Amino acid sequence: MSEATGRQPLHLWSLSEDVVVHTSDEEVVLVGRFGKERLVAPDPVVRELLRRMELGPVLPGNVVGALDRGQAGVCLLLLSTLRRLSHMTVRTLAVDDRKGALLSVSPESRQAVFEPGELSETDLLRLPLDVRVTLVDAGISLESAASLHRVVLHRPEAVWVVAMLAWPVTPSAASEALPLHPSVTDGVLRYLAAADMAQPVDGGHPRGLPPL
Repeated sequence: MSEATGRQPLHLWSLSEDVVVHTSDEEVVLVGRFGKERLVAPDPVVRELLRRMELGPVLPGNVVGALDRGQAGVCLLLLSTLRRLSHMTVRTLAVDDRKGALLSVSPESRQAVFEPGELSETDLLRLPLDVRVTLVDAGISLESAASLHRVVLHRPEAVWVVAMLAWPVTPSAASEALPLHPSVTDGVLRYLAAADMAQPVDGGHPRGLPPL
């Protein structure tokens, strides 16, 4: 096994391509294929975050730092707003090697809520049998009638993790078998599990709070 590279997963947010943002002094209105969301008198950090999310994937923490705001209160505010806009938001997992995103998760329903949770090292996970695998311009697409999300694998590393799920496997076993840093393998598995693309063989479903 080759030496693992890229250690720090990066959790990025962007707005779906179909979402249009209308801003005024009093409010911000977002319109997309799953409806409309109106934010009345949003905090300046929320305005700036949405502006950047229109342009592409961003780290919310960088927005907080750029505006020199207190971390705790503003992070709670951003989490609340991002949860509300979950059906308009693309979540992207990258790594600190400057080689691009590993995978992205897009909502396919207004009810879509994406909250990657912690996984036990002993959880047995497997790719659902009904997942449709399709080649697309951006990589490999995963879709399922039972999922409210669409996953696109952008790099071979993400494909390696998905390949491990052809049979029941624990996060610990997957990490040991792959030439990736354990935190990267864990991040990919958490995203897949939150999108219902990696399901516990006993029928359970790990949930938790999203990282910021």
